[in-house]
Amino acid sequence: MRRIAPLVAVLGAGALLLTGCGPAGGDATAGSGKFTYLGQTENTTIIGTLKTLATDQCAAEEKAAPLTADKSAGPQFDQKLQLLAGQDALSNMLMAAGTPSLMKQFIDADQLVDLSAELDELGVSDKILPAAESTIKALYGEDTLYSLPTEFNIEGFRYNKQILADNGIEAPATWDDLVAAAATLDGAGVQPFSAAGKDGWPITRLVGDYIARDLGPDALQAVADGDAKLTDPEYVKAADEVAALGEAGYFGEAIGSIDYNAAIKEFLTGKSAFFYMGSWALANFNDEEQNAIGADNIGFAPFPGVEGGQGAIDQVPANVGVPVMFAKKGFGESQAAWLKCIVSNYGDAVLNESGVVSGFALDSPPAGLPETTQIVQQQIQDAPSSILWFEALFTSKGTSVSRPMAVGLPAAASAEPSSRNSSRQPTTRGDSSPS
Repeated sequence: MRRIAPLVAVLGAGALLLTGCGPAGGDATAGSGKFTYLGQTENTTIIGTLKTLATDQCAAEEKAAPLTADKSAGPQFDQKLQLLAGQDALSNMLMAAGTPSLMKQFIDADQLVDLSAELDELGVSDKILPAAESTIKALYGEDTLYSLPTEFNIEGFRYNKQILADNGIEAPATWDDLVAAAATLDGAGVQPFSAAGKDGWPITRLVGDYIARDLGPDALQAVADGDAKLTDPEYVKAADEVAALGEAGYFGEAIGSIDYNAAIKEFLTGKSAFFYMGSWALANFNDEEQNAIGADNIGFAPFPGVEGGQGAIDQVPANVGVPVMFAKKGFGESQAAWLKCIVSNYGDAVLNESGVVSGFALDSPPAGLPETTQIVQQQIQDAPSSILWFEALFTSKGTSVSRPMAVGLPAAASAEPSSRNSSRQPTTRGDSSPS
């Protein structure tokens, strides 16, 4: 008997968030003669890119309203946001709240700029990629944009091209293809998958993606809305399928002791064929010192389809990394000009300067991008929509409970008899710098 019931039972018992109401917000007023930004101390990419824009593409905006930056430590950031919101003193542009529930409070209190309407008026709404836009809207349960995607991370299976070719395997398009490929590799003495079982979230990602492919992209929203339960048989099936991979030994030995860095090393030294991961790991893939198999030897396969399922393979699992929001109070012409300039130029600037893939459309992709980055960029450009990660709609308590229990799916399954064949961690923001 696999240890699936305890996981889904605790998740089904209130793990998904309920939105609350926040303090009353102020009306929009004429903007001041400066453009203020508040970010986390640990994140230097956003402010660094803004400063670059201030000396180049946004020089006119900088002259009219100079960029003024402030910062707060990550662990206290949401508390800082709540304090400022209560005083109606939010900066013009801020890193978004770390949880959807807190963002909902700001939205319900009418404290944030409706970016869909504002970008339409500024004539730059087409600068937000469709997949990134759908991710943000789904994350906050809104039909309009209230934050911008300074990063956009897509997830899927990375695979060792040479190992698959040596074993006559093509990139899997269906779950059955993936299971068959794993069986072939295992029979040839090759470990099929690397996964950071110790961290938990790489396992829950597989469960969530299977649910989306099988039951459709809105399956977890149905749970959040109270129209379904994670303990329903069709949801448990996803955990069962992932447990079966562990039962067959496809994750290798002692998956519960493998952390994020060890899993990456395992894949990049050729000890496994498949590695489910997000595009935040591009820095690792493109680092010659870490990558012994070669960047050009890494392929990308979207999470496969499920036969008869209601989801589509081009609905890419994604998160928006570190989104930013704009306060309604103090938003005037100068701030609108900054917004237009940022939306028009940020994507190119951050990719050129930091190698970060964002959710903004590009004007001129830099030459010489590594193939791994080009693949991600193309997937993002082509994706019509996205799906959220498994814990996106959970409370922080639900997330903290689910991930440790998820380790038991492949680990316990591989240690128990059955009828089948015998720390970095993304935050609730979907951060590309998992903590």
